[in-house]
Amino acid sequence: MSTRPARWFTRLASGPVLALVFTVLGFLPFTAILSATFGDLPKRPADVFAVILTLGMTLPLAIRRRWPAGSFAVIAVCFAVHESVAYPATAGTLGLLIALYSVGSLQDSHRGAVAIASTVGYAVFCFVLYLRHSPNGLADFVLFYVAALVGVGIGVLVRTRRAEEVARRRLEAEAAKAAERSRIARELHDVVTHHVTAMVVQSSATKYLTASPEQVAESLDTIGDTGRQALKELRSLLSVLEATGDQPSAGKSPALDDVPDLVAVTRNGGQPVELVEVGERTALPEAAGLTAYRVVQEALTNAVKYAGGHRTVVRIGYRTDGVDIEVASEGTTATPDRSLSGGRGLSGLRERVQGVGGELSAGSAADGVFRVRASIPTGSRA
Repeated sequence: MSTRPARWFTRLASGPVLALVFTVLGFLPFTAILSATFGDLPKRPADVFAVILTLGMTLPLAIRRRWPAGSFAVIAVCFAVHESVAYPATAGTLGLLIALYSVGSLQDSHRGAVAIASTVGYAVFCFVLYLRHSPNGLADFVLFYVAALVGVGIGVLVRTRRAEEVARRRLEAEAAKAAERSRIARELHDVVTHHVTAMVVQSSATKYLTASPEQVAESLDTIGDTGRQALKELRSLLSVLEATGDQPSAGKSPALDDVPDLVAVTRNGGQPVELVEVGERTALPEAAGLTAYRVVQEALTNAVKYAGGHRTVVRIGYRTDGVDIEVASEGTTATPDRSLSGGRGLSGLRERVQGVGGELSAGSAADGVFRVRASIPTGSRA
């Protein structure tokens, strides 16, 4: 849809353009029927002062956005004098309606003082009309005042709606920032916890391999590979935080296709891990694929921390509408290293899985096997 009409209307509603339009209308004879007259006094011929008053009711519209109260004050005084002197009708008097709306929608401060001053000024205007023997009575004066209040009320309504929209957008922006911070915190937890845990466990075990230089070299190579993988994932994550505005390059986020490498690295670190895949691999959205990878990663991290040296089986079942993941660890260390536990892994993982429309459960069965199960749909939301 073209935005030209909207741009044209916005340009027309700007102060200087609006002032020019109403000034031109104010001096066209056939537009007098549109005028906002009041008082019904016998008309007198127009003169130079009538021209000045007409300009006073239109030109101040140019500053209505910056000084709405000042613009309204000038226009209202000129309107009152114009009607009290009983000059011929002119469309320039419509500037009063625009000024009333502008005060309601644009005036930021001293609104009470403006309302009181306007009411007092209107009372003086009505008294002048009464002294000049205007045929209008009290009902007419009240009706005109109510009409003026309606103009201001429309402006106030627009102002309120505008403020609500600004507040809504601010809340949405804050919620988006909070969600992004939460997502980044989860990513940091998953990346750092897994790789650092693996490196700590591997380095602790290396001191018992001094009798076998080959095993020491292999263990050190595994620690190096784990550190490099951690750096790779951290660089991918930190690229999102850069202030350059560049998006991280595609393909950096790990997915289910990277699980075999994850299992191999964990196995090389001394944890007996078996990977079983059932069915044809199903394409998952990026967010869902990353979540599935994090499920396996977190479960293997827990296996290294709490079931070190015990058999762990990773089963991935592919369905047409999703993927099922189960990581089962046989046995739990009697005295796990609590310094490696942050206590947020599974709870954060459950939130992540629910965020893509899946379900996660974790716990020990009667056979003593600790299982982490997740079901993630193919059509999960990103």
